[in-house]
Amino acid sequence: MQENSKDLHYTRTSVYSLQYHLIIVTKYRRGVFVGPVKQELEELLRSLASQFGMKIEEMEIMPDHVHLLVDAVPKYSISSIMKGLKGVTARMLFMHHPEIKNKLWGGHLWQPSYFAVTVSERSEEQIREYIRHQKPAKESKDNDQIT
Repeated sequence: MQENSKDLHYTRTSVYSLQYHLIIVTKYRRGVFVGPVKQELEELLRSLASQFGMKIEEMEIMPDHVHLLVDAVPKYSISSIMKGLKGVTARMLFMHHPEIKNKLWGGHLWQPSYFAVTVSERSEEQIREYIRHQKPAKESKDNDQIT
């Protein structure tokens, strides 16, 4: 386990430890997160997480979905975090990579739903391993461009 992952966080008004396993899926499960699109998505997610006061402990970007293990703050609700992550990433990726619109229609990058579950100290390592082992080794080399 990472040493900081289960530490308590202290603010003037609260003491907390909030970890979530988040999954967001592309509309129609279209595989658009490859090559430079995947790289930009990772950079965007790290930047946005920082803006929400979150730390990404683990991340795996598959061609059609994203797994995140985040250490969050109680200041923002999960629904507002997900709305921010999905909205900004969709806008930026469509602007910088208009070719992904060929695989999607209706102007939506993400499914309207998402998965969020709290992570306990007992389940954290299992979730870390699950996220780390999402992608077979061969697939990581093969998906360098949008097909």
